[in-house]
Parts: sequence; structure tokens; C-alpha cells
Amino acid sequence: MSAPSASHPAGQVNVWAVVARTFLLALLVCLGIVVLYPLIWMALNGFKDNSQIFGDPFALPAGWSWANYVQAWNQGVRNYVTVSLIVTVASGICTVLISAWTAFGLTRSRMPMKPIVVGFVLGGLMLSPTVALIPLVKMLQSMGLYNTYWALIILYTAFRVPFTTFLIRAYMLDLPRDLDEAATMDGASEGQVFWRIILPLCRPIIISCVILHVLFAWNEYLFAMIFTSGADLQTLPVGLTSIMARHGTNYAVVFAAMTISALPIVVIFFAAQRYFIRGLAEGIGK
Repeated sequence: MSAPSASHPAGQVNVWAVVARTFLLALLVCLGIVVLYPLIWMALNGFKDNSQIFGDPFALPAGWSWANYVQAWNQGVRNYVTVSLIVTVASGICTVLISAWTAFGLTRSRMPMKPIVVGFVLGGLMLSPTVALIPLVKMLQSMGLYNTYWALIILYTAFRVPFTTFLIRAYMLDLPRDLDEAATMDGASEGQVFWRIILPLCRPIIISCVILHVLFAWNEYLFAMIFTSGADLQTLPVGLTSIMARHGTNYAVVFAAMTISALPIVVIFFAAQRYFIRGLAEGIGK
């Protein structure tokens, strides 16, 4: 008589566990559809023409011609992608290296008034870019950097260093100091400890910071619009507005250009999502 009564609660627990897991799976599938469907719909509309888009916007394309994508690529997307790639890669490298070295100094070195320095560095998180637009325009014009690649590279680096330093510093705080001491006893300098020991250990958070910076720099619009005025220096967000102005009635070309601009970000995120999630979980969660 005691065996059925003992197994009954266990059966109830198993049923509720299955229900909870099924509900969670259904919720994740719904979220995936909500996120991915607009991207797929945008990409499919790049294969249509205006009559198909307005006639049946949710149907599959009648043909799979790449003409709209080729036209969008030749109408300026190629130049916009090149500019965005140069600015994103250069500012990303500068941001990560400066932030990693700063975080190393804030966590590994012995400096006086370190809490004040940490507060000063992280205080940059509270600075709004829109507040500093006019002084920045005057400053870059006086330095001869206005309407150049360096204007965006410097601005993207300056405004992302505090946040990136915050993430890398949080990750470095839990790294064992025994490695530093052992390397120092073996005759390694601070630079060698940073490059050969600390930086390789920070690979997950470094990759997370790179992805976050790419997402920011690739999609940033305000600085790219204000600090560049020539068509040869327009990034993708600004260039897409120009394409919409020129092809405002040809929505298929606009959809094709938007798909090309979003594709690199999607590929990079899915390729490095394992490191991205691990880096953020171990960095922010500490």
C-alpha cells in the first residue's frame, strides 16, 4: 500500500517538469519566430518587385533573381560597407586594447586613489553623446579631422571605452593573482604579464566586447551623419537613408540594401554567440 502513495508525488513532479519544459520551449520558439521572421521577410522581399510586394507581401517570391541585390550593391552599398568596415574594425581594435590595458591597470597595479580613478573612468558611462555634439564638431574641425575616417574612429573609441573597461575589469577581478606573481617571479614584466597571461585568459569577455562594439559601430547613425558630409565617407546607416531617398518608390532595392547591411551582423553574432554569452555571464555576473 505504501509503494503507490510514494510513487504518486514523484509522478506529479515529473508531469509538472514536462509541462514547464514544454512551455519554456514553446516560449523560446515564439521568441525566435518574432526575431527571425522580420529578417527573413525583408530578405525575401529583396527578390520581388513592387507589384509583388504590394499585391501579396507575405508570399514567397515569384522568381529568385538577384537583380535587386546587384543593383543595391552597385548603387552605393559597396562603398558604404567598405566605410563601415574600416571604421568598425579600427575603432573596435582601439577600444578593446585601450579598455583591456586600462582594466589591467585598475585591477593589477598598485596606484594611489584607485577608487577615484575607477569612478572617473566609469563616469564616462553617464556622458550623453548628444550633449557634446557642438564642442566635438568645433574640436574636430580645428584639428582637421572633420569629415575623415579618424573622426568616427576617435569618437566611437572614446564613447565605448568606459563601458568596455567596465566589462573587462569585472572579468579580471576574479582572475587568480597567483599567475601574475608566478610570472613576475620568473622575470616577466607587466607588459609580458598582460599580453601573454591576462589577455589570453580574457578571451571570452574580449570577444563579447568586440561583438557589442561591432553592433554599436555598425548601426550608429548620429555621429556618422553629423561628422561626415561626403558621399565617399558615409557609413551604412547614413547610406541607407540616401538609398531610400533615391529609390523611395523601388522598395525591392531598399529591402535588398537593408538585407545586405544586416547580414554581416547576423553572421558574426551566430558565429561567436558561445563566447558572447559566456563572456557576459562571467563578466557581469561577478
